[in-house]
Amino acid sequence: MQREELGDLMAFLAVAEEESFTKAAARLGTSQSSLSLIIKRLEARLGVRLLTRTTRSVAPTAAGEQLFSTLAPAFGTIEAQLSALSEFRDKPAGSFRITAGQHAIDTIIWPKLSAFLVDYPDIKVELVAESALTDIVAERFDAGVRLGDQVEKDMIAVRIGPPARMIVVGAPSCFRAQPPPKTPQELTAYRCINLRLPSYGGFYAWEFERDGGEVRVRVDGQVAFNGVPQVVRAALDGYGLTYVHEDVVREYLEDGRLVQVLDDWTPPFPGYHLYYPSRRHPSPAFTLLVEALKE
Repeated sequence: MQREELGDLMAFLAVAEEESFTKAAARLGTSQSSLSLIIKRLEARLGVRLLTRTTRSVAPTAAGEQLFSTLAPAFGTIEAQLSALSEFRDKPAGSFRITAGQHAIDTIIWPKLSAFLVDYPDIKVELVAESALTDIVAERFDAGVRLGDQVEKDMIAVRIGPPARMIVVGAPSCFRAQPPPKTPQELTAYRCINLRLPSYGGFYAWEFERDGGEVRVRVDGQVAFNGVPQVVRAALDGYGLTYVHEDVVREYLEDGRLVQVLDDWTPPFPGYHLYYPSRRHPSPAFTLLVEALKE
């Protein structure tokens, strides 16, 4: 097989996986027009239509599906073998994509990686901040980071952070007209600051637990945000109670600018875990990355 033919097959595989000429072109570092010409050339050489194109999507034809089912595992094996060759390098090397929430990146992942990567200049890491739960296999991530109870059972999970805790806080001014709530259900009578998360399809329902019983409360208030820093700012400004990671507001609790309530309803839970497919054969570089992040 000539080099050009191999390149054409790799281009087809990228388009079929991404189901988009735009995404595939970005992944391959080429233009959409060049990629389109490559696919047309491949189809002409094989004498069959491989892709069905519409204004909104790209999908393999029956012939394309058959070719894809042959190419995908073959190229996957080649990539795995190439990664394994890094064992013979003087310094481990590799490029890795990791999806995680912004809080995990800021508080756990980057503080550890910023020190680790200095010693391994040939290891490259792309961190993608997403609040929605991501299918790391379908989206071609090497690993993901989520709270322990959100990790799929068929994944290898490695704890990278201490137990976490979500708490309810508010400015002292919130309790001048009303005493602090004693049960989660009483929150419906208070002004609260909502957080909208894509993964929940709406405002995040506050979760509580005590004596083995779980309670979810949907609150209401004058303002809402889709970012935690803005939620905390509004809480400091007295716009209501909010529900956040304890470490995000610890300094404000210590200096009295915020007050915690419902302490006995918010126990700690499993912290952040790095997870990746169990069938993955870790390269030396990936193993070092996991060790650097491990709690």
